Amino acid sequence: MVKTALDDFKAPPCAKLLGWRLLDARPEEGWIRLAFEGKPEFCNPAGFIQGGLLSAMLDDTMGPAVLVMSEGRLYTTTISMTVNFLAPAKPGPLVAEAKVTQLGKTIAFVESKLMAEDGTVLVTATATERLLEAARVVK
Repeated sequence: MVKTALDDFKAPPCAKLLGWRLLDARPEEGWIRLAFEGKPEFCNPAGFIQGGLLSAMLDDTMGPAVLVMSEGRLYTTTISMTVNFLAPAKPGPLVAEAKVTQLGKTIAFVESKLMAEDGTVLVTATATERLLEAARVVK
């Protein structure tokens, strides 16, 4: 796998909770692929993963896409995020991808999708992200 700026950052507690794991990245394209663990504890009464947690997974994919594209120089804070739930998510492995569609001086636009292990798209999202200078935290 390609080396990214994420190699030099300590994973935050929210990423650990969601089972965040880097699978692949193309920094020059602003593209990233991550794995998440859809834990049974994340389920609603119907047995599907609660939508807020799915949204958190996509939010925690889009920010790192910007971080990777900016070679570790930029963090993001979400200004707005539109989420579309296409199919219910069952507990188990999930895969997310994000792509930076535009990286400006103060704002980035990012799109993402969350998929089941078989490739079924479960959730899509777009976000507008405020850019912040990153303070590098070494592992």
